[in-house]
Amino acid sequence: MKAKIIGATGYGGVGIIELLLGHPEVEISALVAKDEVGMPLSQLYPHLRGHCDMEVAPSDSDVAKSEADVVFYSTPDGVGMQLAAAELERGAKVVDYSGDFRFDNPAEYAEYARRIGRPTEHAAPDLLPSSAYGLPELGLTSFADKQLVGNPGCFAASVLLGFAPALKAGLVDPVKLIADCKTGVSGAGKKPKPAFHYPARYDHMNAYKLAGHQHVCEIECYLAKLAGTEVITTFTAQVVPATRGILSCLYAPLNDGVDRAAVEKVYENFYADAPFIRLFEPGSPVGTAHQRGSNHCDLVVDIDERTRTLRVISHIDNLMKGQAGSALQNMNLLFGFDQTLGLTRPASIP
Repeated sequence: MKAKIIGATGYGGVGIIELLLGHPEVEISALVAKDEVGMPLSQLYPHLRGHCDMEVAPSDSDVAKSEADVVFYSTPDGVGMQLAAAELERGAKVVDYSGDFRFDNPAEYAEYARRIGRPTEHAAPDLLPSSAYGLPELGLTSFADKQLVGNPGCFAASVLLGFAPALKAGLVDPVKLIADCKTGVSGAGKKPKPAFHYPARYDHMNAYKLAGHQHVCEIECYLAKLAGTEVITTFTAQVVPATRGILSCLYAPLNDGVDRAAVEKVYENFYADAPFIRLFEPGSPVGTAHQRGSNHCDLVVDIDERTRTLRVISHIDNLMKGQAGSALQNMNLLFGFDQTLGLTRPASIP
């Protein structure tokens, strides 16, 4: 199959390129971006020399309009919704990294768009009902008849995977969820910003978007679908001086009669057929380094007996399970491949 990557020079673009180079069923046919046009990708990313020396084409070129079997949009919000329809008409299947296709109706999208300061009217609302939400572990969408996937947000993937079994089984109070989440600086993307300049970020942590992070919309939307009732989450996003990784500490009051054995059974059953979810015992030394470069989500599931609180510690690589890894997993499902194809590598340690 031929793969075209739009937004190929950012972290999300180079992430899917690295993965596709090891996929037995795909060859990269086109790299497209706004920046670094005409430059061989390996000049920008020297680790790819001899692996991907293809030149980056501009977005208005014939290369950008060339036919492909799958198109990845590693682009900001608002790009995919303008361009995806043309790719679908050419027969391609599309995986979009942004929030453009994460919601299946315009009202849900409008609330997300409001939080990121974008126009609330979707440019391609007719595509929303036919898109799949790209977190297959939730079991909410069949990919068999889909042509378009909206990749999950990185924080949302971490939180949803941590809370999903408990909400589905009715183990906790759905309106008293707390998500305390920390991310590495790569989540802000490749473009330099004053707050991520080395002297500003080194040895410095801070919370941000306390007025309302956009991923809360996604989290509450899909947990509510699982729970069958309203879900309310107190969500705090923080940046820590690390390159990659997300650590989400998740809390929820347990319902009456729920004990540790019931919680453990629910999580084991929910993820019995999920190859990228690993469950760890409380006290395990697992941390964010243990997913680096892999598509795993590692969950430590615990109960605070004193306060009757479910406590789940969720770890992912924000550039893999939170971005490029999920994108390849979703592509595999769109084309009927084993979802682990090209994704079986472990984390890189140290």
